Amino acid sequence: MKNIQGATPRELVLEACRRNNTSLLSEVLASLATPEKIADLLNNAKDGVGNHCLHLAASYGSYEVLDTLLDQENLEVDPLDRLERDTPLHKAVRFINSLPAPQWEEDAAHAVAELLIDAGADPRIRNKAKLKPVDLVDPRNAELRDVLRRAEYSMMMGGDDDVVVVGSLGDEEEAPTGSASDSD
Repeated sequence: MKNIQGATPRELVLEACRRNNTSLLSEVLASLATPEKIADLLNNAKDGVGNHCLHLAASYGSYEVLDTLLDQENLEVDPLDRLERDTPLHKAVRFINSLPAPQWEEDAAHAVAELLIDAGADPRIRNKAKLKPVDLVDPRNAELRDVLRRAEYSMMMGGDDDVVVVGSLGDEEEAPTGSASDSD
């Protein structure tokens, strides 16, 4: 598929991710016809610096496009970008950090990160600087840090992706952070 201006499906998908343009994304996906072709395009579409479509959508806070992308079969949710070896979850944290602090609570800024986590993004993956997404969170953003820590804990415990256990462990040794007290 080439549109009138000559853009390829890859270019159109990447532009849809940058601009949160769900109608453009839907048009491109519909033209591909099979889930295999869609997955191949989405998993292999990269910009000039190695960002996949999920990296771009997360970097720009393109929630609606990200939601559509994550609904596609066989989409890799943890691809690494070429420069920083970041996952889309790393990029989502960087996007949230770029917002003014009052916006963290407004407009569901955390929704981009939560959407990736719900789709199975692994918050334990470290980038080239050996940082996990939680390590990138602005220190003032306790809510996002808690979301990422709960997701990381849930994955470490092998829990269901839909169930996040918060503070109801019977054994202190299993907790991700322990108490300094050894008393009963």
